[in-house]
Amino acid sequence: MGRPRTNDEAVKERLVVCATEMLATRPRESVTVRAMAAAAETSTTAVYSLFGGKDGLIRAVRDRAVAGLFQDVSAVPTSEDPLADLYALAVAYRRWGRGHSHLYTVLFGGVQSFDPSGEAGVDDPVRPLLTAIDRAVTESVLAGEATSVALSMWAAMHGLVTLELAGALDAATAETAFGPTMHAVLRGWTTPAVFSGLRGTAEAGS
Repeated sequence: MGRPRTNDEAVKERLVVCATEMLATRPRESVTVRAMAAAAETSTTAVYSLFGGKDGLIRAVRDRAVAGLFQDVSAVPTSEDPLADLYALAVAYRRWGRGHSHLYTVLFGGVQSFDPSGEAGVDDPVRPLLTAIDRAVTESVLAGEATSVALSMWAAMHGLVTLELAGALDAATAETAFGPTMHAVLRGWTTPAVFSGLRGTAEAGS
């Protein structure tokens, strides 16, 4: 009887899935090569053969998270309203986080360092946000440096999504809080003329 294959796609997928769940739910020191291999019902040899070791498998998990979030936020269509587009990106971010809670936790939960002030790559999930912010600044809708605006938006989005995924906010409370919070953040960066127009619209509707 031949030795079982340790480098096929099925084993690779099981390792990524199991590693994702373990990294999101267990202390990092307990996530060893042996533990990940056992969870995936394979050998430690497969981890080294397919990923080069523990760090390579962790990178594969993070790469999957980055690619998934980028795909979802990149799919948000562009409209004639820069503020509406920015809000739609925030909604897409929350939707992805809720639908991929383990990947979200791995990406933003400290398994690997995350530097929101670093330079964004072409496939970085923050790129669509920066592009939308640059457009809003160019059209005199927002006033501020793009990275600073993006950081404040991310802080609000991440805070709410993290609280929701942790169970500190139930779904209804999170839903109620998300819209007003993100609109408030966006209003805080609008130019005086746009801010006055938004305030007038709100007063007219009250």
